[in-house]
Amino acid sequence: MKRKILSALLCAVMVSTMVVGCSNGGQEASGNSTEAAKSTQSSEDSTPTTDDKDSGDKSASGDLKIELVAKGFQHDFWKAVKLGAEKAGEENGIAINFVGPKDESAIAEQVEQLNNAMNKKPNAICLAALDTEAVLGALDKAKTDKIPIIGFDSGVPGADSIAANAATDNYAAGELAAEKLYELIEDKVTDPAEVVRIGVVSQDATSQSIGDRTGGFIDKMVSLIGEDKASVEGHDKYNKKVDDAKVIIEVGIPATVEDAACVTVANTLLNKNDLIAIYGSNEFSAKNIVTANESLQKLGPDKVIGVGFDAGAIQLQAVRDGILAGSVTQDPVQIGYQAVSLAIKAANGESVEDVDTGCLFYTKDNMEDDDIAPCLYE
Repeated sequence: MKRKILSALLCAVMVSTMVVGCSNGGQEASGNSTEAAKSTQSSEDSTPTTDDKDSGDKSASGDLKIELVAKGFQHDFWKAVKLGAEKAGEENGIAINFVGPKDESAIAEQVEQLNNAMNKKPNAICLAALDTEAVLGALDKAKTDKIPIIGFDSGVPGADSIAANAATDNYAAGELAAEKLYELIEDKVTDPAEVVRIGVVSQDATSQSIGDRTGGFIDKMVSLIGEDKASVEGHDKYNKKVDDAKVIIEVGIPATVEDAACVTVANTLLNKNDLIAIYGSNEFSAKNIVTANESLQKLGPDKVIGVGFDAGAIQLQAVRDGILAGSVTQDPVQIGYQAVSLAIKAANGESVEDVDTGCLFYTKDNMEDDDIAPCLYE
């Protein structure tokens, strides 16, 4: 009888020990979920948040799993996108995995990463496609497997299987550039006695994002100056000539997307004696305006006022040095944050729609601010 009682007591102690052990193990798994949410930079070194065999299920803590496939990691822009994605994941207790190819020409590598992400059967995937055509097959499979796809940054233009996109409203960003520049030249464009000129350098006339940034700038500047007082000239796509206007907005677009061609366009504008301001609608245009200025020394305070778009080492230094008054930057942190936020909603069966991730205007005085510094990529 004593042996039976002793055996019963030993069993009770063992069961109690197992319960405590399981409880501690659950706490440890929960504590590690933040680490699991941290992403890696390539498909080779990425660590799955769970074993592949049950990757389609929710994790032990009941969290969703989101896969993000970016365009690369060679650019600080994508590091800032990753930062925003991780922030959204941490706030929502969601495990995310962020991957991207070695550079933005590695289309096949990105397709492979997308297929790997699909094979994990996550609750949703965020995708910034390098090539829309190359990913269509994977997107069709995602639709069949009922895995929601959220586009981010450029997204996947033309793909009907994308639930929503998190990206910059480039037209509104162009408008912001015009508003900030207008504040600096308002006295010079308000009923000037002589003709004054605002230069616009745009990389090309075919890209939708660059076209929107250029068109948004021009339309807002014309609106601020007065439609009967500003004449838009220089390129057929944007021309809106107004006879006898004292403010001319001249658009210059290089014949090829090469630095030398763009520097030539910028040189032509900077050499005009009536030029009071100039705008570059992307990093390529802005840096070549700065390059053209090296021999001309036309830009700066009390000279020609220049503003740019995006960041990049040359442009950032030009802002620090006062050569450019400032530039518009996309908000890559918000791009990542909003992409994950949309993915969570889509995974939970909620309806989603496109989100404008906003933009910021930076100057030498605010470049170190907490909300701007992470968005200034080189």
